[in-house]
Amino acid sequence: MHAAEKKPNVLFLVSDDLNNFLGCYGDPRAKTPNLDKLAARGMRFDRAYCSFPLCGPSRNSLLTGLYPNSTGILGNQQIFRQTIPSQLSMPQAFRLAGYFAGRIGKLYHYNVPNSIGTNGHDDPGSWELEINPAGVDRLEEEPKIFSLTPGQYGGALSWYASPKSDEFHTDALMADDAAWILERRAQKNDRPFFLAVGFYRPHTPYVAPKDPYFGYYPEGEMPVVAGVKEDQADLPKAALGSHKPDQDKLTDDLRRQCVQAYYASISFMDAQVGRVLDALEKNGLADDTIIVFTSDHGYHMGEHGLWQKMSLFEESTRVPLLIVAPGVTKPGSVAAAPISQVDLFPTLAELCGVDAPKNLQGESLVPLLKDPAAKSRGWALTQVVRGGGALGRPTVTRDVGSEGKQFFGYTLRTPRWRYTEWDEGRAGRELYDHDNDPKELKNLAEEDAHSSTVAELSHQLRAAAKQTFPPSGETPKIQPGLWVPNLLAP
Repeated sequence: MHAAEKKPNVLFLVSDDLNNFLGCYGDPRAKTPNLDKLAARGMRFDRAYCSFPLCGPSRNSLLTGLYPNSTGILGNQQIFRQTIPSQLSMPQAFRLAGYFAGRIGKLYHYNVPNSIGTNGHDDPGSWELEINPAGVDRLEEEPKIFSLTPGQYGGALSWYASPKSDEFHTDALMADDAAWILERRAQKNDRPFFLAVGFYRPHTPYVAPKDPYFGYYPEGEMPVVAGVKEDQADLPKAALGSHKPDQDKLTDDLRRQCVQAYYASISFMDAQVGRVLDALEKNGLADDTIIVFTSDHGYHMGEHGLWQKMSLFEESTRVPLLIVAPGVTKPGSVAAAPISQVDLFPTLAELCGVDAPKNLQGESLVPLLKDPAAKSRGWALTQVVRGGGALGRPTVTRDVGSEGKQFFGYTLRTPRWRYTEWDEGRAGRELYDHDNDPKELKNLAEEDAHSSTVAELSHQLRAAAKQTFPPSGETPKIQPGLWVPNLLAP
């Protein structure tokens, strides 16, 4: 791109704990008109995956373009400046290229709901403006929220149908702030912008205005997953390691209420996305702005008997990804190739003519944006940690294994297959044929008829996992007592 050319703006929208319960992804219940319109304007990635289905590792990976094995972030209480302090983040690279870079809400990890209204585990070097509103969902309504574990909201299943209307809630306040910034940028028009808006919904607690959002989803019509016991019969123990004891309290009535509140929170978030997109149009910025919408990871609503995140099934690893790149994407296009969120940094850098670090581990999606049938990597890799500390600060050592110690699970998603290894296969394997089993109900890994497929995918998975480590073979600089395991590395 020539220096004299005007660089495009970037509007980077991230939802929290959102799976693919969206109309544009074929969900029959979802009321998500604004995201559906966004998908119709650009490209929908049908097989997009996170690198780690937990907020902190995923967000640090997405924003640095590096896998968790290279960021050193395997838990929620760290930021990448503690492990790879000189690495440029995506918004920081845009700042250095002359962009205005602003953040509203949650981009890096926050303790939700307690950190709402603060900077959370943010990276100050990434932004020149940070805005942290807090609404009634944080400031007034917490004592009224139902939780499976009373008094706990961020990690426990919890929900509330608020009597307060949209404008009083945090995500709506963020949409107000985004509209104000877009108006200011349009008036000033002195340099391009990278504006990131990190919505909190539908993260627990699932709080949204009762009217109209809960009304969209009558409780009695909400689905309850059946056949869980039969589904779990052929699964290794590690596959179900994200189950939480308090979820045993769920009755079918509570399950329906939970699903209703999750859907309602999605629709509320969708309405706020619509307000931001309307502001972009109103201020004459849409034709010059690349829009990205995604989530930090997927989310379970009872599939395989699991809720929330931290599994390696499709529901937990798959994310929505919509990209509108004016002059590049064709309206209503769909890319079927498996891609990773580590691909977003090199993609936006190429689209905007921004210099990116040479060590990025993703690949640019620009060829796919131009032609959904273009050749691509052809797989996406997701990992997770099992064992003590996996949901918080990791304490992994080189001496890892499935016998009471921490170990990795890796899953490889190709166009047809999902193949998973727990502790390099010592703690189990899984193989699912998405052509015939899109819900991943039949584990084929131990069937003789699929032994050659398992061998081929195991080789591919291990080769892919090696690529997630720094090229030098060095591990990131970790705080005292912490270590990033070098499993599968040479």
